[in-house]
Amino acid sequence: MNIDFEKGNGLVPVIVQDSANLQVLMLGYMNNEAYEKTVEDGRVHFFSRSKNRIWLKGETSNNFLYVKEIKKDCDSDTLLILVKPTDVVCHTGSFSCFGEKNTKGFVYELEEKISQRIDDKVENSYTYDLFKRGINKVAQKVGEEAVELVIEAKDNNAKLFLNEAADLMYHYLILLKAKNFKLEDVERILHERNRK
Repeated sequence: MNIDFEKGNGLVPVIVQDSANLQVLMLGYMNNEAYEKTVEDGRVHFFSRSKNRIWLKGETSNNFLYVKEIKKDCDSDTLLILVKPTDVVCHTGSFSCFGEKNTKGFVYELEEKISQRIDDKVENSYTYDLFKRGINKVAQKVGEEAVELVIEAKDNNAKLFLNEAADLMYHYLILLKAKNFKLEDVERILHERNRK
């Protein structure tokens, strides 16, 4: 990847974003050495302007940022790094340097957790137990939850309705995993339909 480090006197700004929910986590700077260490190690390294040295994000807190994808902007002088954080990112203890964890996009975190439980074959996990019972059982459970949601929609109990909606969403995510699809695949279809 050709990055223009010269334009910023050897440094480029780096926007760090959570790969699961796309929340912006922080802004840092990299020189070429920090970039190369990041690519080689798989964890984000920055150049500290105040300490005048390379530092591994999480070197003292163990709150590392594991790289999922690196993109450069159209001018090749800014990076966007999508990461999986191990914990909070900000030194203040906040999830992000821009505030607390955003609930928008949580469904993607849940999708990842469901996938992980299934892939790791986590015993005593409702998710894995349902998954190993097969596609028919998973699909049946989605159908049951859909019917329960419809029944609650006819009443005026918001709490019961929202709980059934959450149950349906959860089981729908298990069904997507069982069919080897992701929410992104469904979003792509909706996006294409929206353009028509």
